[in-house]
Amino acid sequence: MNRMHALTDLSAREAAALMRSGELRVTDYAQALLDRAGATASYGAFLHLDPPALLSAAAALDAAPRPAPGTRPLHGVPLAFKDNIDVAGMPTTAGSPWMADHRPRLHAGVTQRLLDAGALVLGKSNLHEWSQGVTGHNHGFGPSRNPFDPARVTGGSSGGNAALLGLRAAPAAIGTDTGGSVRVPAALCGLTGFRPTVRRWPDEGLVPISPTFDTAGVMARCVDDCVLIDHAVAGGPAQLGATPLAGVRLGVPQACFWEELDPPVERLARESLERLAEAGAVLVPCDLSEADALFREGSMTISLFEILPALAAYFARHDRPFDARALADAVVSPDVRPLFERLFGATAITPEAYARALHTLRPRMQAAYRECFARHALAALVFPTSPLTAARIGEDVEVMLCGRATTAFSAYIRNTGPAGMAGLPALSLPMGLTLEGLPAGLELTGAEGTDSALLALALGVEAVLPPAPVADAVQLRLEERSLAAGIHR
Repeated sequence: MNRMHALTDLSAREAAALMRSGELRVTDYAQALLDRAGATASYGAFLHLDPPALLSAAAALDAAPRPAPGTRPLHGVPLAFKDNIDVAGMPTTAGSPWMADHRPRLHAGVTQRLLDAGALVLGKSNLHEWSQGVTGHNHGFGPSRNPFDPARVTGGSSGGNAALLGLRAAPAAIGTDTGGSVRVPAALCGLTGFRPTVRRWPDEGLVPISPTFDTAGVMARCVDDCVLIDHAVAGGPAQLGATPLAGVRLGVPQACFWEELDPPVERLARESLERLAEAGAVLVPCDLSEADALFREGSMTISLFEILPALAAYFARHDRPFDARALADAVVSPDVRPLFERLFGATAITPEAYARALHTLRPRMQAAYRECFARHALAALVFPTSPLTAARIGEDVEVMLCGRATTAFSAYIRNTGPAGMAGLPALSLPMGLTLEGLPAGLELTGAEGTDSALLALALGVEAVLPPAPVADAVQLRLEERSLAAGIHR
């Protein structure tokens, strides 16, 4: 492997350490990532890339004194930002061509904290239109393509991030997660995706869906990089030791979360449980069917009621006029348009329905989680992140799950959505490849506010699972390879 490819395999922590010590020039690292991004452009991962700006910022760091020990933990590390997260001077389209002229003057809170920690902006990544989907198939700008099969979706809505990470064109990426938008693409692309407890990370400057559920989160190729990013954003520990699994109690919610799994996903998930048990973890059957039922009843009521006021507030932050009807009329993705149409007229959520969902159903759901954790003395819950692997692009509005047709939206977020509604920290880990060569993920959900403990546990779980899969495409010179057969087969 030549040096340019070796550089793109570095973790964010490894790269930062080499650049802080002077063993690696920031400019060389940035150029290696840009070269990789250019070689993999057919995968539709970036919506905005400004190589001169990145290289200029990298050169400035190379010319400056090295940071003092213990400071700037992300020194020189270029990060990708999902294009619903504001980066001053760069477009924030939220995946909508209608927003193509929007260039924020202010950084999002999470962007500012990462830049303060020494990170650079690699670019803005593709996403499902308005973040309102789970496949990453954007009909306005084109789909993100799965590194393990470019004919398949990445998962979404943070799909561009997943493509970049899987293709080694970014060391880590910042996305958002409302009902699974960090964890689902991580699962479908063999990556790690961490959603923090709601309000642990700043939320200003994110194009919203539901302020009650929304949070920024991190996608990476290993848990340790999630630890590093969480440290930079939220002040968590800079490093964590892996929690030994012997005696750790993990809840296995068989009802709902382990039902109706596609056989290839179920096989990997059962093998993962066996590995955890062999490492000494205590697998505790538990029942969260009430939480699942409350999620089904209340989640869309809350998110559909909150989105227009939240978008109006976002537009006001940027002194932009807000026309909800014009926005809805401009939606081009066929799975997103019906969601926006439900916001108007007789189908609009009433204030009474919203108040019940927010103040009765959601607190009952949170109480069900608290009771489950307390009754069984659980460190975390464990289950498959999504019940199926990546669908084919173009066959991704309706999918087959266990032999029956269902909407992709409901299928992919079935297991991830409840933690989003409850505001809990959750993390998806890669658990291997199916016989078709497609990744699947294993989710760990923690109790509210246990983010650092969950990350430490994830380090321990990561150590007993198979190594994260590597897409064959990463090992090839993609710029010399025709992708036509793969994309159109």
